[in-house]
Amino acid sequence: MKKCFKFSLVAFLLALIMALTSCQDEEPFVETIDEEQTLSFDSTALQLLKETVSNDGSYDNIVDGASCFDIQFPYSVVVNDVNLTVETMAGLQVLEEVLDSLEGSTSVMNIVFPITITMADYTEVAVNSKDDLQKIASQCVEGGLDVDIECIDLVYPVTIFTYNPNFQQTASVTVAHDEETRRFFAGLEDADLISFDFPLTLKYTDSTEVVANTNPELATVLKQAKEACDEDDDNDYNDDDFTKEQLDSVLVECPWNFVQVQRNSEDESEQYDTYAFAFEDDGKVISYGKNGYNIEGEWSTSVVDYRVVVKLDFEENTVFNNTWKVYEIKEGKIKMFVEDDFIVLGKNCDFQPDVCTAEIIQSRLSVCTWKMADEKGEFFEDLTIDFAEQRMLVYDTNGKVVDEGSWMVEENVLTFSGFAQVLDNYAGDWQVLECGEEYMIIKRKDEIVVLTKVCN
Repeated sequence: MKKCFKFSLVAFLLALIMALTSCQDEEPFVETIDEEQTLSFDSTALQLLKETVSNDGSYDNIVDGASCFDIQFPYSVVVNDVNLTVETMAGLQVLEEVLDSLEGSTSVMNIVFPITITMADYTEVAVNSKDDLQKIASQCVEGGLDVDIECIDLVYPVTIFTYNPNFQQTASVTVAHDEETRRFFAGLEDADLISFDFPLTLKYTDSTEVVANTNPELATVLKQAKEACDEDDDNDYNDDDFTKEQLDSVLVECPWNFVQVQRNSEDESEQYDTYAFAFEDDGKVISYGKNGYNIEGEWSTSVVDYRVVVKLDFEENTVFNNTWKVYEIKEGKIKMFVEDDFIVLGKNCDFQPDVCTAEIIQSRLSVCTWKMADEKGEFFEDLTIDFAEQRMLVYDTNGKVVDEGSWMVEENVLTFSGFAQVLDNYAGDWQVLECGEEYMIIKRKDEIVVLTKVCN
């Protein structure tokens, strides 16, 4: 009887195990994908994360001019017959300083081959010639569209779980840096599913941290990072990484003198050596020139085609009106360009602009006599004006008084009145744009008058 009972019990357990196994084969463990917890091979969040952990090849664009790979240290370059060995990131900085010192003159840089490059997926490739390097570089997509997001990084370690299509866990791995993560992703099959041990912490280049608790949150953070910063992905070696917020902060710190100005490929630095910009928090910018000349405009920054730009808009004197691409904001300098025009601004916290006050204007006009002309140096009649004692005596070339009136000044506005003859049409208010000791420029609407001092 006992043997029969034991046999029946064993048979029952075997039948139960077979029944459970049969049920598991017939019905999946989970029928639908839970996007909050798992990622498929082609999901948005996983693709963005692959870009985040890809090798950033833009930091050495000063040498290779391509962002989809970098050159492994050490290697050598020759600049104008001078051999430089680049062993670390500091070596790239030295090279940049050498090229900066040659800015405006002819410089030739050549790489000494062979070299080894590291691709975006951390594959290493030996390159033996300039032609071979250019062939690989031609496959890079410049302008921020290459396969990396440079403005944000994962904070390691990170644990990743893999699942089969039936949502059964197949592995668990802890990664410690981007290369491990990128190689792990490279080994995934199309049917594999993954999830992370949330929360994940990510850090921006300015050390700000953000936490993602789900896959949708992770995708949102990475999208925002990709859209928010200059990725240094063009071939301009001076284009250093910074954010729109960093540029905003730097611009309003102090006034900025004009260190270098190039327009239409011509050096005009000397013409603007007394100019300065003062950016204010409310979006107003004041352009200061020489002899008290200043005008107000507006400024704003944005990210266009993965590059941080600053837009300048002045109603008067539109020389600098444009959307300038900013490529460097370090060491007290801001460098920006548009096509063949570029500006280098230098920080000057001690800048004191010339101001055309009523006292300065009055004291200078009261000395000697002044000739009138337009911007071209011409006038309808050759006239000289004596501004002594708030009166205006107008003389022709023979020294004859041909008109007279009076003048007054308040702040930087000259008011002419009382004319009855040759200067009758010039009565009214004139804004003093420049108030130098030898000449003044005054403006009424679109009309410009230049006053030049004559003391003989």
